[in-house]
Order: sequence, then structure tokens, then C-alpha cells
Amino acid sequence: LCSQSLMLAKAKEEWDQEIVDKQAEKERYLSERVTPLHTSGLSLSQLQDLCRELHEKVEIVDEERYDIEAKCNHNTREIKDLKIKVLDLRGKFKRPPLRRVRVSADAMLRALLGSKHKVSMDLRANLKSVKKEDTEKERPVEVGDWRKNVEAMSGMEGRKKMFDAAKSPTGQ
Repeated sequence: LCSQSLMLAKAKEEWDQEIVDKQAEKERYLSERVTPLHTSGLSLSQLQDLCRELHEKVEIVDEERYDIEAKCNHNTREIKDLKIKVLDLRGKFKRPPLRRVRVSADAMLRALLGSKHKVSMDLRANLKSVKKEDTEKERPVEVGDWRKNVEAMSGMEGRKKMFDAAKSPTGQ
């Protein structure tokens, strides 16, 4: 916390110094570029000539500012158009979510083949039939006292029996 407060104090000092430096730079630049006006002791015609001169300089600077502003606006519009073109070329569009549609096999074939499809297909006809009795016979179900089973399987003998039982069906 102490180090953070010291860092903040140092940053504030540097920021204040930067503001003072910028102000001094601005004053130095203006003193170089802008000559002070000496209007004391000038006649009316000389003051009018000075005003015309200043007015012409202001017009020139205003024209330059307008041209630069127009170029800047043109460039920003061109950048925006190029960004849109880049997005178009990438193909980054939001795709709509697709919905699941349940279509029968006949309707799908009609859609694909058109009027050529006349035979109806039964997809379930070629499926293999499985009898429930066969699956129940394969798994023997032991019904008994679960406590005897736990006691028989506990310890190393029980684990050996489980290992031998698991090994014997695959070996046959």
C-alpha cells in the first residue's frame, strides 16, 4: 500500500511537470511564429492596411484548414468503406440458428429426386432384430444376502477371485 501511494505521488508530480512543459513549449512556439503588433503611433490608413494584411493571412489559414478537414473526412470515409469490404471478404456474418426439421425418408427422397421417386422405402426393414430374452440370459443375476457377498470379496482372496473371474471369460 505504501509503495502504491509513492508511485501515485511520483506519477502526479510527473504529470504536473508535463503540463508545465507543454505550456512553456506553447508559449515559446507562439513567440517565434507570432510577431507582436505595434499599433501605437500608426495613422488610420496604416492601421487599415495592417487589418487587410491580417485578414488575408486569416483567409489563407482558413482555406488550408478547410482543405485539411475535407481530406481528413474523405480519408475516414474511405477507411470505413475498406473495413466494410474486408468484413465482406472474410465472410464474418452472423449465421441464423438452424432448426431441426423431421422429414420422413420418402419425403427426403421426393425432395432430392423429384418426380422420379416412386418406390417407398422402409428404413426399419433392414435392421437386425434383437430379442430381449437373449440379453437377459447372458447376464446372470445373483440374488442373495449382500453381506455374505461383501465378506467373501473382502481381503486379498476376494480380489483374487474377482481377478480370476474377469480373466476366465476372455480366455475362453
